Amino acid sequence: MKNRIIKLGMLLLVLTFVATEVDAQAKKPNRTAKKRTTTAKKTNANRAQSATNPAAIAPAPDTVKPVAKVEADLNIPPLKPSLRNDNAIERNLVKERSPLAYEHIREDDAVYVQRVWREIDVHEKMNLPFVYKADGDLGNQRFIMILLNAIKNDSITAFAPLDDRFTTPITFKEISEKLVGTPKTIQVPDLVQDPDGSKGLMKDTTIVEEFNPDASVERYWIKEDVIFDKESSRLFTRILGIAPLKTIYNEDGSFRDVTPVFWVYYPDLRSTFAKYEVYNGRNFGGKISWEELFESRMFSSRIIKSTINNPNDLFIKSYVKDPILALLEGENVKEKIFNYEQDLWSY
Repeated sequence: MKNRIIKLGMLLLVLTFVATEVDAQAKKPNRTAKKRTTTAKKTNANRAQSATNPAAIAPAPDTVKPVAKVEADLNIPPLKPSLRNDNAIERNLVKERSPLAYEHIREDDAVYVQRVWREIDVHEKMNLPFVYKADGDLGNQRFIMILLNAIKNDSITAFAPLDDRFTTPITFKEISEKLVGTPKTIQVPDLVQDPDGSKGLMKDTTIVEEFNPDASVERYWIKEDVIFDKESSRLFTRILGIAPLKTIYNEDGSFRDVTPVFWVYYPDLRSTFAKYEVYNGRNFGGKISWEELFESRMFSSRIIKSTINNPNDLFIKSYVKDPILALLEGENVKEKIFNYEQDLWSY
């Protein structure tokens, strides 16, 4: 009987404790609901304030205009082919012509090889086709424009003039910067804000030089190998590369020096040169392609470097300072190559 009374008392005590906890939980304040209510009230207040004063919370407008980056550009005009036959006759011979493959020369048959560098001056009478200024279906007919169009449109790879071994390709943008330079920013009077110049206001302006092919590129370098093939008993001349030279002037406009702009691998250009006609002043209809001009050696040049007795790999002007004597030294190199071939024969 006593045990039952004790158990009954413990049960009542437990029920009392549980009832107390439930009552405490019921009376506990809902903090989350209060926070949500407060946030909602603040959001509604902000919306109301935005409706009455939109500039109160709107971000300040950016009044600084972004400066457009000006880059060097050669501004080569797009090709404009004639919509009619611009000749009295159908001229398709040059357009449909493709260069012949080189005759193969075995390494064992090449008993004599010399490497020669030549310089072409476009002002010489025989080289005037290099600066022919007319426009055709393939663009401007100047030789430098033919090279630039081939690099830009025909995906011909140009190489940096760090050396003449075609080791470092360069982009057309880099070629543009070499020919016209990087844009320069200078300060000029601001005539809009200060018409009379009384306030001394200045503004920045960017100057981009224009590309003048007649004054910028007046010479070209040609790298070639002279090979005697004992199997055919012939002396071959194979052009390896062509480099246009940029003319550098002093501040007073006098000539200073020339520097190569880029190198192009001549075998890559043969198919392109076969499509361009060469200007013929004596007979406008008797034209040949540029590929035929180079293969037929129909240009005037002077030797500026060779591998004959040149262990230091120097240009002739490096050890022959007088320009006349340097020209004669180039003729001496040509004579040595000629005499080698002639000495092989008996008359």
